[in-house]
Amino acid sequence: MNLATTSAFHLPDRLAAKSDPALISSDEEHFAAITQTVHDSVADASARLDRALSTSSGVGGEAVERDLEIHRLNSRLAMFRRYGIDMCLGRMVTSDGAHIYIGRLGLTGSDGRQLLVDWRAPAAEPFFGATLAEPMGLISRRRYRWAGGRISDYWDEAFTPEALAAGGALDDQSSFIASLGSSRSARMRDVLATIQSDQDAIIRAGSEGALVVDGGPGTGKTVVALHRAAYLLYSDTRISRGSGGGVLVVGPHQPYLAYVDDVLPSLGEDRVQTCTLRDLVPGSADVPPEPEPAVARLKADGRLVDAVASAVRLYEQPPRRATVAETPWADLRVQMLDWEEAFDIDTDAPHNEARDEVWDALLTIVLDRFEEQIPRAQLRRALAQDEALTHTFNRAWPLLDPLGLVAALWTSPGFLKRCAPWLTDAEVRLLQREEARAWTASDLPLLDAATREVGDPDAGRVRRERERAKAAEREYRADVADYLMQSSDDDLGLMSMLRGEDVQNSLDDDDALPRAGSDLLAGPFAHIIVDEAQELTDAEWRMLLSRCPSRSFTVVGDRAQARHGFTESWPDRLSRAGLKDVHTASLTVNYRTPEEIMAEAEPVIRAALSDANVPTSVRASGIPVRHAAVHERDAIVGAWLAENSEGTACVIGDETFAATERVRSLTPALSKGLEFDLVVLVEPERFGGGIEGAVDRYVAMTRSTRELVVLTA
Repeated sequence: MNLATTSAFHLPDRLAAKSDPALISSDEEHFAAITQTVHDSVADASARLDRALSTSSGVGGEAVERDLEIHRLNSRLAMFRRYGIDMCLGRMVTSDGAHIYIGRLGLTGSDGRQLLVDWRAPAAEPFFGATLAEPMGLISRRRYRWAGGRISDYWDEAFTPEALAAGGALDDQSSFIASLGSSRSARMRDVLATIQSDQDAIIRAGSEGALVVDGGPGTGKTVVALHRAAYLLYSDTRISRGSGGGVLVVGPHQPYLAYVDDVLPSLGEDRVQTCTLRDLVPGSADVPPEPEPAVARLKADGRLVDAVASAVRLYEQPPRRATVAETPWADLRVQMLDWEEAFDIDTDAPHNEARDEVWDALLTIVLDRFEEQIPRAQLRRALAQDEALTHTFNRAWPLLDPLGLVAALWTSPGFLKRCAPWLTDAEVRLLQREEARAWTASDLPLLDAATREVGDPDAGRVRRERERAKAAEREYRADVADYLMQSSDDDLGLMSMLRGEDVQNSLDDDDALPRAGSDLLAGPFAHIIVDEAQELTDAEWRMLLSRCPSRSFTVVGDRAQARHGFTESWPDRLSRAGLKDVHTASLTVNYRTPEEIMAEAEPVIRAALSDANVPTSVRASGIPVRHAAVHERDAIVGAWLAENSEGTACVIGDETFAATERVRSLTPALSKGLEFDLVVLVEPERFGGGIEGAVDRYVAMTRSTRELVVLTA
């Protein structure tokens, strides 16, 4: 069966020369094979998925394997149904004449021929990394532009004099340069086929330690970050199959997350969690900024996160005198040393979840001294019912509310001073407030720390319910086993195996037991990628470090875009935050912002930060920056919409402008990480002075890929 009835190429008349069969016939044959293989693969994967779904889920490892297989098949089918042959990014011709086609995923034909090499595989690296200076064994490279499942254009890049003489283009005439001027949409464009060599080198860097991707506006930092997430999950088994929990991508705000929402699915990757820092603390989406700069600075100090841990420890103090517990058989004396030994057990559980462990340890210590021949289970029940003992324990290790714990720091000066002795009396007073739970963004790292230190107040109850449910199920199975053993003629003792511990464990269905609510963002994660990282405080870094025990990070940012200043080097800054083994990679080419705009934006940031890493624009738009009056705002936007049926625009700095489907209305801070065809910047002088004002103006100006209009009163 041959499914290739329509040419994969649909080139416009102006590109008729590129339709020459001598140029595309070999591609047509290859695409035909890809089409057939995709069709067969969809049929095979669908059949296997149906079989997996129709079989019993099993228990234990068997259930996990079945779930993983269902997830893998669903993911592969989603990619096939989304892309078809347009999953092919391009081809490269090696020095030995081999034609290698690169795809979003790997694809092997029925005859064993490699039809597509996954873009993340080592064999695909030259497709992205080759340059005229370092061809990496290539003669040429071809990149495709797809539209509606067919090729609307392609570009050949030559790496040898012979290939160049045959018609191959130079690097600066490549598909990437041709794509830069295309219209933007509400989501980040698919740029996988046009990843550049400097970007690809960072994407493929190892995951050990912290890698800083430092670059100015338009250098592709976000592109690198997202593609690196997909690459690491493919190439690094510690991240993809280890116990670390995969990859977390942290962005600066919700508009950013919406903008990049489709990038990872387009790469066939659905195992990455994305969030903002606010998302790490449930229910904090609408928490306002801290209105007092002095308070914000104090709460940015990572030592206040340690103060939360100190506060929790104050509620884990063993009683300073003995306690007498009454039982039907004798009064038992619980000594101070008994309390201290129980409270000193080795546990990683948070406070509330450790209560049961500490209580069990205390009872064991007491029961070990009891010499009468009384069943220990009866003694445990008697001790658990003794009011004096339970009351003393509940006072010494109470059940805590994490939010209440932080609230107490802001309403009790003595408590705060005890937990944070380095604070001056004036600083303690400054942190006090009447509305203890009037949370601000500066409180979020402390609330997060409290949640992690205190733990789930329902954890103990859920554990006990799980134990009761499991015991009841095992008792039922034991009754069934007894009946089968009594009614069976089994002489080999096979039926007695039903009572064995191994069989019992294999029959336990943990998924059916009660469980506490899970937080997908709680971690741990094997790798964390942080975009716009220059804005994070020490306290906010602690939120991320607590979720990544391996300290494997990709840190993406620009020191010149730090609204509150960034005077340190990246290694110094991250070392202070708690990260070690820091490596830095710089991106210096501005692919997004035209020369005309950067010529006006550079002096803005240089005036405040003379050593700012201002990237060099790779292209000019031919459209000068316009200056107009504020009252012309609507006319300018309306004229642009009338002249452009595609693309997006943004009005920055004017909250009175009502956003539409194609024209956003944002503050400078919320425009970070985004890009638009047109930016209308309203009264940028109102953004304020100093570093913060300069950064806001610089960020807003460099969001445009084509046109910038600056409005003044």
